[in-house]
Amino acid sequence: MEPDPFCNPDKTLPTDCSSPSPTAPISGDSFAAALVRYGIQLPADQSALLDRFAQLLWDWNQKVNLTRHTDYEKFVGRDVLDALVFAEFLQQGEKVLDVGSGGGVPGALLAILRPDLRVCLSESIGKKARVAEEIIQKLGLKASVFHGRAEQILAKEQFNTLTIRAVAPLKELLKWFKPYWPQFDRMLVLKGPGWVQERGEARHYGLAHGLALRKLKTYTIPSTGAESVLLQLCPEDRMLDQKQCRLRSC
Repeated sequence: MEPDPFCNPDKTLPTDCSSPSPTAPISGDSFAAALVRYGIQLPADQSALLDRFAQLLWDWNQKVNLTRHTDYEKFVGRDVLDALVFAEFLQQGEKVLDVGSGGGVPGALLAILRPDLRVCLSESIGKKARVAEEIIQKLGLKASVFHGRAEQILAKEQFNTLTIRAVAPLKELLKWFKPYWPQFDRMLVLKGPGWVQERGEARHYGLAHGLALRKLKTYTIPSTGAESVLLQLCPEDRMLDQKQCRLRSC
């Protein structure tokens, strides 16, 4: 299946992305067992695609630094769990721009978990963008990859939601995307416990003016005890109630 051309149809990505050599198994564990430990139930087809994604990502990780989550425990406990939280708050058929996707997390996982979405992954580092493109093509996912900064594609296209994980502090994100709010409806940003300090810093510099910042979900990673928080930032005039942001038709 060819990638959906909705995302930057005139993109050009280098094609010298040869497949890596096979790798030895990361551990004796299995994806299915890790899902059971975390109490996650998924359809068989999605589970198979996620398992295959992890294997492809780990193969590439030997050549390109893509992830530190190189076993099923970390992959499920961080990457899959985080993607499921994003997916929980995305509406049917949304057009989503995943900012700083690296090798495809969480963007490619969202395309697996929510095939109704129109997902575009943006990655400014060429070798990572090429890996994400190849993995998506091999899995036959309905998603596209943009090689460049998210601001570049926002200058040309509109999106409903930006999904952002482990990219930059809130202050930096709000500075980068301030000129592009007419091009998207909201940000969903995943943060750790330091988000309160980041919020204060953004407010101190006046970067949150006119925006409604809402905490949508707080959850704990069982294996580490670390707290994660999903934040939504939406212009105040687009808020329908305390947490729901009005989305346009893209």
